[in-house]
Amino acid sequence: MLQPKKTKFRKFQKKNQNHISSNLSFLNFGQYAIKSLDTGIISAKTIETFRRILTRKLKRTGQIWICVFPHLSVTRKPAEVRMGKGKGSPSHWIVKIPAGQILFEITTTQPDLVKQAIVMISKKTKLNLELLKR
Repeated sequence: MLQPKKTKFRKFQKKNQNHISSNLSFLNFGQYAIKSLDTGIISAKTIETFRRILTRKLKRTGQIWICVFPHLSVTRKPAEVRMGKGKGSPSHWIVKIPAGQILFEITTTQPDLVKQAIVMISKKTKLNLELLKR
């Protein structure tokens, strides 16, 4: 799964993120892009699930670039532990997605496979996704 090798701090504070991103909405590598229309949070496990759906659907006929990286840790206290005694230990990694950010870029010769893949991906997340063309 995706996670950083080294971080400055093990635990992060929550911050509010309700802005529309403008500089992350341009295609840099591929012909097609999967873009988020909502603000939300995606875990490293979900990004890996999306990547596996894309690679299985494209069947080595294209190339995929992942444009997001989970760099924020989420902490969790163990089950049946009393309240207090500080913050819990890191359990998994997430990325905060602003509205308008590109998640994946794809280059392929078969655009119908990309459309089928985005339908499958949109069933796995609460975010509204859009397919962009260059």
